[in-house]
Order: sequence, then structure tokens, then C-alpha cells
Amino acid sequence: MTKNKFLTIALFISLISACHKNAVTGKRSLSLVPESELMTMSFTQYDQFLKEHPPLPDNDERVVMVRRIGVRIQKSVEEYYKQKNASKDLNGFAWQFNVVDDNTVNAWCMPGGKVVVYTGILPVTQDENSLAVVMGHEIAHAVARHGNQRMSQGLLINFGGQALSIALSQKPAFTQQLFAQAYGVSTGLGALKYSRSHETEADKMGLIFAAMGGYDPEAAIKFWERMSQSGGQKPPELLSTHPSDETRIKDLKAFMPEAKKYYKPQ
Repeated sequence: MTKNKFLTIALFISLISACHKNAVTGKRSLSLVPESELMTMSFTQYDQFLKEHPPLPDNDERVVMVRRIGVRIQKSVEEYYKQKNASKDLNGFAWQFNVVDDNTVNAWCMPGGKVVVYTGILPVTQDENSLAVVMGHEIAHAVARHGNQRMSQGLLINFGGQALSIALSQKPAFTQQLFAQAYGVSTGLGALKYSRSHETEADKMGLIFAAMGGYDPEAAIKFWERMSQSGGQKPPELLSTHPSDETRIKDLKAFMPEAKKYYKPQ
């Protein structure tokens, strides 16, 4: 066996062993970085983000609403994972929910349940049910470790799959930028897009989390209809990592009967 062939096989085996199996979906995804390391980095980056973008005060009605939704979805996630005997996947989570005054239509969740909602998305969500669907979707990305896969892909491309600690010591600024892009925190530098399969998975899991929290999952349809009518040139679906609004709405409608099974009005 040649040296190159041996190295190729060794790399293949190492990548297979680095795959994380989602306890809920049963799917495997590339996970080169231990979730505990990502959480440590997440907590640091989250605090830094809030220093640079001071959150709205606790008594702001928008903050009160976001935290009310967040706590209910947090409980939904914990209950859902408990039912799936997967509570260990949430070890180390230290949930936080904050709102920043920014016109960007955005919301994200870092590893460990670190959530930020931008005020710019509120005119689009319009109501608490729709915002719950959006937050459920972003939290689903985090608990399903989709961001870890994007971060792992970035490390593999730029550092040959080296450990996060090595990447940080060699190129700390670039690695932190990669992290921000992987979790949707960076909008000006371009994000590392989730795959269409990840978006669809987060849509479905997010609906379940919102429904279990007492929010009507039907709100997702109205939200994406508003998004589709918001204007702006969008790339064809085949050239985008996101499902088109039309496909997304169609898939959500197809999944709605299943999501409704978890709906517990409060």
C-alpha cells in the first residue's frame, strides 16, 4: 500500500469516527470539534457580542416577550430530548435570551443555548406565535449541531481538520470569524450557509418545539408567506442552499399534521 493511499484511508476513517449521530433524527454529521469546546468558545463570543452590541434592557416589552418564548421553548427542547432518551446532548447548556436593536432581519442561537433576536425581524414576525416559530428554528439548528458541521467543514478546508485549539492559537482572528459565520452571527462577512436538508430539519424540529411550548405551528405558514412577499431578488433554488419560500411553505404544510400532534395551547 502506497503512503498516499494509506493517508487517504486514515483520513477517511478519522472523518467517519468524527461524525456525530443526532439522537433525535438518527442522522450522522461531521463533528470534528467536541461540543464542550464549542460551548466554551460560544460563551466567550456571546459575551463579546453583547459588549459590542448592548442588548435592550430587561424591562423592554420586546425582551420580556423574547424571554417568555425562549423559556417555553427551552422547556420544550428539554422535554423532547428527555422523551428521546437524549438529554445528555444538552449537557452544559446555559440558556440566555437577549434582544439587540438592529434593523437586520436576523436571529441566531450559539451552542449552549445562547440566543439573540434582532429587532429588525419583529416587523416580519408580527406576533408571538410567528416569533416562536423563528426562535424554535434557530434553537433547532443549535441542538441538532448543524453549526458544528459548518464549523468542522471550515476547519477541514482551512486547517486540514486540525483541532479547534490549534486553529485558535495559529489564527485566532480568522477562527473567531469562522465561528461567527458558522452560527449566523456575521452578516457583513458572509455566512456559511446551512444545507437545504439542515434548513428543512430545523423547520420541522422548530415547529415541534414551538408547538410543545404552546405556540400555534400554523403561524409558520403565514410568516414565510410574508417573507416571500417582502421583495428583493433571490437566487434560483438550485443555486441556493436554502429551500425556496414556495418549497419551504409546501414542506411545512405537509409536516403540519405531525407538528399539530405536539400542540399544547397555553
